[in-house]
Amino acid sequence: MAKVELPPFECRYQGRLLAGVDEVGRGPLIGAVVTAAVILDPDKPIAGLADSKKLTEKKRLALYDEIIEKAAAWSLGRCEAAEIDRLNIYQATMLAMERAVAGLAIPPEYVLVDGNRCPKWHWPSEPVIKGDSRVAEISAASILAKVTRDREMEELEERYPGYELGKHKGYPTPVHLEALRRLGATPEHRRSFRPVQEVIDTVGLYKAPGRTPAEELIFPTDLFEN
Repeated sequence: MAKVELPPFECRYQGRLLAGVDEVGRGPLIGAVVTAAVILDPDKPIAGLADSKKLTEKKRLALYDEIIEKAAAWSLGRCEAAEIDRLNIYQATMLAMERAVAGLAIPPEYVLVDGNRCPKWHWPSEPVIKGDSRVAEISAASILAKVTRDREMEELEERYPGYELGKHKGYPTPVHLEALRRLGATPEHRRSFRPVQEVIDTVGLYKAPGRTPAEELIFPTDLFEN
């Protein structure tokens, strides 16, 4: 069956203070869900904006820098793994989107959100199916969010070697699942996600290679010596 292309999106709002919002990281087993909100400057157009997942890494990074430089306003929002476990991933994503919009240096007059629903907030808004491919502001937001979260996964890979987080970005790939079964779950894993729950019950938590239990303490033991 041929893939159906959605028509160009026509927004009812025609002013200059239009924000686009997107998220990255609902599906992974580890780390935060990251969102971004972007208000573009019509006087500083950015060529090549598209769904971040369809861009090469080189192109994403170049556009990331250009968006930071040229956007009228941009902001990131997030919910950490512990918040996701407490709220559930849907509610955490909605909260992270609200944080991103609230962080904009210029208050938007209208907000377009990628997907089929908007958070319950006070900004006039509407959802846009496949908005990251149809609305430049949402495309820009998707790029900022993805580059930010990808970099965080690369940093976590250095902190927790063996999971190859920089490659699969925390998604439940066979490599990630095998590493969980072998190494256990890190403090950054989402404990409310079933594969992580199962690993904690059967394997336990991650232990850094070559470290003794005493070295795992938060405080050095000599703090408690006379």
